[in-house]
Amino acid sequence: MLDLDLNLLVALDALLRERSVSGAAKKLGLSTSAMSRTLSRLRLALSDPILVSAGRAMVATPHAEAIAEQVHTLTSAVRSVLSPSPEIDISQVRRDFTIRANEAFVLLYAARLHALVTSAAPGIRLRFAPRPDKRIELLREATIDLDIGVLSGDGAELRGQALFEDRFVGVARTGHPLLETEITAERYAACRHVVSSRRGHFIEPIDEALAELNLSRKVDLVVPSYPAVVAVAAASDLVGLVPRSYHLGATGRTQMFDLPVASPGFTITQAWHPRMDADPVHRWLRSLIFKEFPGAVRRLEQPATAGSLVADRRRTD
Repeated sequence: MLDLDLNLLVALDALLRERSVSGAAKKLGLSTSAMSRTLSRLRLALSDPILVSAGRAMVATPHAEAIAEQVHTLTSAVRSVLSPSPEIDISQVRRDFTIRANEAFVLLYAARLHALVTSAAPGIRLRFAPRPDKRIELLREATIDLDIGVLSGDGAELRGQALFEDRFVGVARTGHPLLETEITAERYAACRHVVSSRRGHFIEPIDEALAELNLSRKVDLVVPSYPAVVAVAAASDLVGLVPRSYHLGATGRTQMFDLPVASPGFTITQAWHPRMDADPVHRWLRSLIFKEFPGAVRRLEQPATAGSLVADRRRTD
């Protein structure tokens, strides 16, 4: 390929618009001598004088006249391509976004996020994808735009933004005997339990903490999601385990309680691929979630109906 200097194209456009070396120099912020040298380079490149003296002025050659509009169009296109993205009017954007999140998020908070988005950008539509498929390739290919939950260890190449800290709590029906007095590890372990596991596992991390106290619990039922855990706990004497942020948005048929053994916390993150970092609409959506949803979690600590982001289980099932 020939060595191309796009500065020559910009200079040629200025010369043909101004029909003056000094005028073109002033327009581009150059000295007259620098513009004269650039004109010499252009004459050599085009094998044409381009501008010639006519008394006190300069006139364009026939070839320069013929290419003037094409040069101006090309210059404008180059400036557009090599300029930062323009400010967007989010209310005029028409675009679809796919968010990967767990079922609890979709059931409890999809409506809230939809309301926030459409109030500002009615042309943006949201599509939710199930989170059991956590392949990073889907973010690389832009099949998934955002992944909300606990960022897994294989997501090193992703960008992530921490939304809030969460932890697990117990859940039992209102009036459950366990809630009548102090909840000790022994009383908790003596209950019958329902657990959430997409793969049908009966063991949860809390069982390790109970084992350290020489305690074990009886798990009678495995269900595939946290909403199902709460529904079962509300209708039976089974005790469940759910993220605190999830139960804050649940109905009053159940009560949550702090676990009597140590349970590690976890960070809820929104993650995306670096290729979307500078996309202005994608950045707007990330900013909306970051600003609105952590605040919703805090507001739910008082009685409220607003939603919050839901944690994904920190486990490998």
